[in-house]
Amino acid sequence: MLNQQSHPNLDLMFQALADPTRRGMVERLSQGPVSVSELARPFAMSLPAVVQHLQMLEASGLVSSEKVGRVRTVRIEAEALSQAEQWINERRTNWVKRLDRLGDFLAATADEEPESKL
Repeated sequence: MLNQQSHPNLDLMFQALADPTRRGMVERLSQGPVSVSELARPFAMSLPAVVQHLQMLEASGLVSSEKVGRVRTVRIEAEALSQAEQWINERRTNWVKRLDRLGDFLAATADEEPESKL
């Protein structure tokens, strides 16, 4: 039976990362915290559109922001990325085990001679 365990944070993380603009923002933030205006610079969109993307990233837990004076600084939340990485690695490990068992089975059956049909 399938494991139907819910991961609401993971759902939001993967939804946030489904957008190439937000992935680009996460990529930039992996180099260190930046102001919203600096983060927006390489994207051909309005500042309000950038803020909407950041709101999605914050809601997912992937980034956090802090306002000091008139400057809002955004930073990546490494723990959130670790949660997504752990979930992916668990699935990868399960598939590797399954493929190893399949390989063992195929190797064992390759040694057997097929029955001749006369």
